[in-house]
Amino acid sequence: MMSDQNIQEEEILNPNEESQNQVNDEVANEQESNETELLKEQLQKEKDQYLRLFAEFDNYKKRTTKERIEIFKTANKEVIQALLPVLDDFQRALPTIQANTDEGTFKGVELIHVKTLDILRQKGLKPIEVKAGDDFNTDFHEAITQIPSPTEDLKGKIIDVIDTGYTLGDSVIRYTKVVVGM
Repeated sequence: MMSDQNIQEEEILNPNEESQNQVNDEVANEQESNETELLKEQLQKEKDQYLRLFAEFDNYKKRTTKERIEIFKTANKEVIQALLPVLDDFQRALPTIQANTDEGTFKGVELIHVKTLDILRQKGLKPIEVKAGDDFNTDFHEAITQIPSPTEDLKGKIIDVIDTGYTLGDSVIRYTKVVVGM
């Protein structure tokens, strides 16, 4: 009889064990699901952080490339600025040399002037084109003095150009010195 009683007890216990196993399986599945969700969230955060870091690095590369290009464009700025008075001296000397010396001397000095100017142009130097009668523009011109304008239409306009101005790349390295009518 004992054995019948044990079997009945086991049958009674088995349903409880099965339900307990089901509960355990559900809890385990829920824990796995929670862990999976946490891992997915963590992965998404890592992806976001990676993308931000990649974008920041890309911006850094672009910025440094742009800065390097700007440095190359204006690397010789100080040397070119130091040579501008030499160009001015050539421009002042050429008419005097042409009037007072032979043709060969004038051609030689003019050749040196042209070569110097060509080399500087290759490095990005450009003269600012200004002539009498142009509007005065503070972005490119420096007014040395104002004089009464000879005619009414020259008021606020350039009367005379004293020194040529120059740009290097996109920036003005020396403003054109002018006389303005008032």
